[in-house]
Amino acid sequence: MSSVPVLVAPRRTPIGNAGHGFADLTTTDLAAPVLREVLTSLRESGLDAEVDDVVLGNCLGPGGDPARVAALQAGMGVEVPGVTVDRQCGSGLDAVMQAALRVRSGADELILAGGVESASTAPWRFWPPVSDADPVRYTRAPFAPHGFPDPDMGAAADELARVRGISRERQDAYAARSHTLAATADFSSEIVPIGDIARDQRIRAGMTEARLARLRPSFGAGGTATAGNSCGISDGAAVLAVTTESLAAGLPALRILGSAVAGSDPALPGLGPVPAIRTLLKRTGHDVADLGVVEITEAFASVVLAVSDELGLDESTICPQGGAIAMGHPWGASGAILLVRLASQMLREDGPALGLAACAIGGGQGIAMLVERVS
Repeated sequence: MSSVPVLVAPRRTPIGNAGHGFADLTTTDLAAPVLREVLTSLRESGLDAEVDDVVLGNCLGPGGDPARVAALQAGMGVEVPGVTVDRQCGSGLDAVMQAALRVRSGADELILAGGVESASTAPWRFWPPVSDADPVRYTRAPFAPHGFPDPDMGAAADELARVRGISRERQDAYAARSHTLAATADFSSEIVPIGDIARDQRIRAGMTEARLARLRPSFGAGGTATAGNSCGISDGAAVLAVTTESLAAGLPALRILGSAVAGSDPALPGLGPVPAIRTLLKRTGHDVADLGVVEITEAFASVVLAVSDELGLDESTICPQGGAIAMGHPWGASGAILLVRLASQMLREDGPALGLAACAIGGGQGIAMLVERVS
């Protein structure tokens, strides 16, 4: 028998700058405290169902199934399994999507899902040597096979801005908004402190358009993406409990209305959310005008602006408390962080009723999820 899946107990770590606050912490060191906090919150609220699985997104970890290792490290017991999902920058959102589909099917009742990334401790890998040549360092996974475009993300963001006519000035204006909003927001209710770190490390006040305009392009002399209007490389984790509406009765919750994934042109991966969002809205019978809040991973200002232009989004609804440009982008966790951010805003007494989370993914993919506040 099918069940309506809902999200409860949303939590995340602070987002750390790679090589700094969480420089020595592995993926499981980051994920385990958040899993433990989510489980504690559930038990204190009276939701005592057994955890059927732990599903975590991750891109660059050491292998060995970090979700299972983190579940054990969190003290959840040897009987709780775990599985790790890789859809690159959409991994954390995909993990929640997979958990929701399992709950909706009736196969499971309670899954802890989210994502984690430790860019700081990601292992170095090398391609095997050919003949007598030295090994070559494996710097990133190929996002597409030979014969397809496979640009680095920064170069792709510059190209997207060029072909869509998104100026440097417009990107900097959007970035200044993100920095300003994040600097004035209070994220404490959603954060699980790690050691003595209790706030996002990248957030800085005073990032004005004038200041951003002084930064040089990061990915080529003719580009428009800079360190100020792009995300930072980051560490962090986020977890939500995915359960049935009946089990979560009386708890602050977001109902999952639907989700979608889509493929797009690998040359312009920033447009990946567009077909995913269109498919999702069509499936659920909603329109962009219905959306009270939209959380899109702010990998680059050009990406958010191109998606907004294509879909006709109201830019005031996008990342109303700032996003990855200001806070950082821990790749495998970012999709789940979007859902935590939606929950914090939507579950306020005066919060919007309908929200959407979406990620662009290297290689030309998009993922999106639509949620509504449970009355």
